[in-house]
Amino acid sequence: MTQLPAVEERGRLEIHPAVLRKIVEHAADQVPGTLRHERRLAGIDIGIGEAGASARITTGPGDPPTVDIRLELTLQYPAPVRTVVAAVRAKVGEELARVAGHRVRAMTVTIAGLRSARPAAARLH
Repeated sequence: MTQLPAVEERGRLEIHPAVLRKIVEHAADQVPGTLRHERRLAGIDIGIGEAGASARITTGPGDPPTVDIRLELTLQYPAPVRTVVAAVRAKVGEELARVAGHRVRAMTVTIAGLRSARPAAARLH
């Protein structure tokens, strides 16, 4: 049986920022009160699916490694914005730690819109 080298001699794992971004966006989209919305181009529905949370990630040093996050969300209206954002912060931090072993150093959350969870009824003229 071959003996493995010591842990510190085996190398290291680096996770690409695009993977971290996907983890953040997925975690944010799982929180009740956040919404996915139709993709639009110049304000026109383009019919190619939905978009959810959008994140930008900057990695930093540390053990565990740290990330700075700029997160943009659409929330359900009416919704307790502070409560939903607090839940998003908690969920994102938990998922980054669980899946990637990273810690959130800073997170800026921007609410891009508030929308009804139900489609608007058609207006009759």
